[in-house]
Amino acid sequence: MEYKDTLLMPKTDFPMRGGLPTKEPQIQQMWKEKDIYQKNLDRSKDKPKFILHDGPPYANGDLHIGHALNKVLKDMIVRYKSMSGFQAPYVPGWDTHGLPIEQALTNKGVKRKEMSVAEFRKLCEEYAYEQIDNQREQFKRIGVTGDWDNPYVTLKPQFEARQIQVFGEMAKKGYIYKGLKPVYWSPSSESALAEAEIEYKDKKSASIYVSFEVTDGKGVLEEGVRFIIWTTTPWTIPANLGISVHPEFTYIQVRANDKSFVIAKDLLEEVAMTLGWESYEVEKTFVGNQFDRILTKHPLYDRESLLMLGEHVTTESGTGCVHTAPGHGEDDFHVGKQYGLDVLCPVDDRGVMTAEAPGFEGLFYDEANKPITEALDQVGALEKLTFFTHSYPHDWRTKKPVIYRATTQWFASVEAFRSELLDAIRNTSFTPAWGETRLFNMIRDRGDWNISRQRVWGVPIPVFYTEDGEPIIEEQTIQHVSELFREHGSNIWFEWDAKDLLPEGYSHPNSPNGRFTKELDIMDVWFDSGSTHQGVLAEREDLQFPADLYLEGSDQYRGWFNSSLITSVAMFGHAPYKGLLSHGFVLDGEGRKMSKSVGNVIVPSKVMNQLGADILRLWVASVDYTADVRVSDAILKQVSEVYRKIRNTLRFLHGNVHDFNPATDRVAFENMREVDQYMYAKLQQMIATVNGAYDRYEFANVYHTVNNFVSTELSAFYLDLAKDVVYIYEANHADRRAMQTVMYDALTALVKLLTPILPHTTDELWGFMTHETEESVQLTDMPEAEPVEGSEALIAKWEKVMTVRDDVLKALEMARAEKQIGKSLEAHVALYVKDSVKELFEDDSIDYAQLFIVSGFTLAGTVTEAPENAIALDQSSVVISNAEGEKCERCWTISSTVGENTEHPTVCSRCAEIVSK
Repeated sequence: MEYKDTLLMPKTDFPMRGGLPTKEPQIQQMWKEKDIYQKNLDRSKDKPKFILHDGPPYANGDLHIGHALNKVLKDMIVRYKSMSGFQAPYVPGWDTHGLPIEQALTNKGVKRKEMSVAEFRKLCEEYAYEQIDNQREQFKRIGVTGDWDNPYVTLKPQFEARQIQVFGEMAKKGYIYKGLKPVYWSPSSESALAEAEIEYKDKKSASIYVSFEVTDGKGVLEEGVRFIIWTTTPWTIPANLGISVHPEFTYIQVRANDKSFVIAKDLLEEVAMTLGWESYEVEKTFVGNQFDRILTKHPLYDRESLLMLGEHVTTESGTGCVHTAPGHGEDDFHVGKQYGLDVLCPVDDRGVMTAEAPGFEGLFYDEANKPITEALDQVGALEKLTFFTHSYPHDWRTKKPVIYRATTQWFASVEAFRSELLDAIRNTSFTPAWGETRLFNMIRDRGDWNISRQRVWGVPIPVFYTEDGEPIIEEQTIQHVSELFREHGSNIWFEWDAKDLLPEGYSHPNSPNGRFTKELDIMDVWFDSGSTHQGVLAEREDLQFPADLYLEGSDQYRGWFNSSLITSVAMFGHAPYKGLLSHGFVLDGEGRKMSKSVGNVIVPSKVMNQLGADILRLWVASVDYTADVRVSDAILKQVSEVYRKIRNTLRFLHGNVHDFNPATDRVAFENMREVDQYMYAKLQQMIATVNGAYDRYEFANVYHTVNNFVSTELSAFYLDLAKDVVYIYEANHADRRAMQTVMYDALTALVKLLTPILPHTTDELWGFMTHETEESVQLTDMPEAEPVEGSEALIAKWEKVMTVRDDVLKALEMARAEKQIGKSLEAHVALYVKDSVKELFEDDSIDYAQLFIVSGFTLAGTVTEAPENAIALDQSSVVISNAEGEKCERCWTISSTVGENTEHPTVCSRCAEIVSK
């Protein structure tokens, strides 16, 4: 007889090797053909909704690793929620307006000025859809589930119509206004920018100290005394109209280099050192408010610069006397307004100095720095010139510096309802918790929102003008434009005359001749995405408003989280989301930013082609996404090893329940051996921990809990122990069926719990689980932890047993290293334990030889009775000796019963009894 043929070895068609790059597209095709996404929605139609609203990625370029992190996090949440009592539709979307697409077409050779605006916009639309198709396929390849055939797209007419309504509601409440203010201006884009479109990069700038000579000291200062200002933007000196001082600071008149200067007292030493004053004398002391309305002479032009009082002045740097150009700074603008100054802005849309800067007209602002500085030196006003590198605002698209420039723009007021915004933040849950403070502080400190852009690819601002230039922002005109856009799309704004865009028969007293014009600026793209709670959540019947969760990168506290909050609170008084979750950025393995020039970029498509999407997804689950995360080839290799361990463990479980029918072969908990009850209790504990971690969006906790259960509880213990039962005993032996019960439940639980993370792998395995009737594991519910009576005491007892088992395994390893034994089944273990656990090992119901995977076991006494040759370990002392008897040809244990059965003389009595049946 071939005894190996009598063993019940594992049988499974689930392959050991994943072959994910080839197999995943096949599984995704199965999802599509069987319409698994829709079937999931159908089966959960009577359950409460959970809406994770997708923040729109920009429709331009291939996906980067940050996209993968973001979309996988979303997908894990949606998949988990759809398997845990919710209907969780996921509608992906795209942001499609704005400068990057205009720039992309220009880079492709499109001659913007040789075609009409409508023609150019049509090309922009076509390009956007090409990018959407490209990105959509890449997102689907990652395994992201959702309504990919019906995404939301911000250029669609129905979305634009809703956006116009959002604008109209805010206008109706008085939150929309037109004003002249300094705003972030990008000369490279020739457009205003919002704060969310600014990024900071290092820039080398000139640092100049300039003196302004007093012409009218108002009886406080003598003529000829000089105020010193400090600036890092010499090009703004032609726009200077004044100097600001703090009303409560102490100022001094200092004699140095045969001149008298005024600076803040607290900055005397710093200024003296910077300007190289080898000796100086304090002549007089003043309080800032004494300088109010003193006049000085502009150093380059025949005009005055007014002394003004401003609370914005600090002594953190400079001189305490602040150069004030109302056309180029927010604080400058406000203090200038209080004093009735003009808003002088001698720089045009392209960043070129205008005729209002005599002597420098036609120079690009940055190129004007040097000649302006030289002119100041020639007239004796330049006190010091140095250069330094500092963090400076840049256009996040063109990567070029921006300037502050006063222009007439459309604004959405934030100040008007700031307290409501802050209340809405307090009523939102945040993951991580610090997100609340971050968003709260941003809203508390931000100015009004500049919503107009001087571009053409975007949603028009629906404002008309009368013959005398008065803006028309009326409910009927805005609603009419919204209806037109829903029917025809927003291109008609650039194709039709103003009168054709107005309601039929519309008249206005300020246009007696019936002539009207229209606003040509478009809305900030953040107004587009900030309107998605109406254009998507409120527009679609399968969604609901507000959403349960918005999830994006931490940069969106000043972007999408911010703009969505403003528009929603303006309209409804509450946030568009119940919860906000943010993730960090992806860095390389050494914590550096990824860069093509450095060569450290990890491309998602390459990872999927080489390793598979499930490896990428498992990496996402493994990291603490609330902070910046790292990825590299080495890190992905480690994740692949974890995946291999998980896959092989699932395969082993599946192979060992090949003849187990859960409907007929299940063993009740109370009829199991205690070791099986222990493992069943640990399984329930794992299920509860993982479900709780999913609920809290703690995916790294899910990863580590599952990995530990697979590696430690199953592979290193239970499945190793199980071989002596599941392989050896007859098929229907109670102990075998009990272990199979635990293994089957562990298999189904792990497959379901891992589905949000490894959907391709789990659905592949699910296809081989013949006793499960659902056509996809995605159409099942998450396992719920079953209460096990007395589980705490049971686990506590067995944790003590396991600590001693660890000792025994160490002793066996030492004996193996010394060539005393080969395999552990060649050993006999004599165990000496502490008095506190001795009673555990006197339990005859537990087969300790089987537990330790040895052929013989003796509880020899307590540690105090251990002989000198015993190996002393943490919880016990162990003596390893060679087991007595012969090796069983069938189960490989060393037994003195081998040969007792004459019919089967080469096997032990246990095996002889089994094969004789």
